[in-house]
Amino acid sequence: MNKKLSAIFALTIILAFMGYIIYDATSGSDREPVSETSRDTTYTDNWKITRTISVDEGRLSSVAVSDNGMICLAGDTFIKAIDPGYKELWNTGTEQEITALAVSGDTIFASTQETILVVSKNGKILNEWGPYEGNAIITSLSANHGMLAVADAGSKRIFLLGRDGDVISMIGQSGDHFIIPSPYFDLDWSDNNLVVANPGRRRIETWSPDGKMIYAFGEPGTAPGAFCGCCNPSHIVIVPNGIVTAEKGINRIKILNREGSFVEFVSSRNSFDKSVPLDLATDNGTRIYAADKTDSKLYIFERK
Repeated sequence: MNKKLSAIFALTIILAFMGYIIYDATSGSDREPVSETSRDTTYTDNWKITRTISVDEGRLSSVAVSDNGMICLAGDTFIKAIDPGYKELWNTGTEQEITALAVSGDTIFASTQETILVVSKNGKILNEWGPYEGNAIITSLSANHGMLAVADAGSKRIFLLGRDGDVISMIGQSGDHFIIPSPYFDLDWSDNNLVVANPGRRRIETWSPDGKMIYAFGEPGTAPGAFCGCCNPSHIVIVPNGIVTAEKGINRIKILNREGSFVEFVSSRNSFDKSVPLDLATDNGTRIYAADKTDSKLYIFERK
């Protein structure tokens, strides 16, 4: 009897083991692959800071670069320009804080919270447009050859202005398009369409000027290609191989391709204040300029 029980027990063990082997072999294809963003994966920054420029006129908030390499900086009641060799060209005082900058040809556009200053290439204020909304919080400007795009975090809309300052059209005026939990709402022209950060949705969207969303990508998370926290990306700028983004809460600068896949880090291991993202600009992708409001310095990144 004991021999029979022992044989049955042994057979049970063998069958159970064989069953496990068969299950393991057949179920392997259904398992989720190991994520490229696992804890064992390490990423390096492919860019480095090659120059730091201190701004003494007040707290720095914005940076933009012209086609000929002129760098415009602005912040607490000032707008200034420096040449490609980092020599100051001019410095103009303003009555209000400047929140965003854009350059198109010989014209510089600088926004206050509610209005837009039109500035000559020599720093002379030529005109002031707006306000366009009573509760406006203008956070970003981008100019192409025909229009100026204005991102308003207050009304959660984008205004498209002609070169006379009149409103041509708006994006976001109907429906719940843009979720803006904090005053970070950035955009940039790409060819004839607008690339827009929709931070509350943790994604980047491409819109036509007539208000049609063409494409969107992005997901929440701390993975290199994702956007962390409640509301990211905070700042974006277009480069030839994709989109540069800056985040707050984790304060990293990275490049994604036009489909949203992670390309590389510009800066992920840094000592920047995590709660204050850096405003971004570029000279066609050769250099990336990052304006840090916390220390009023412009950081210039180039490839290693």
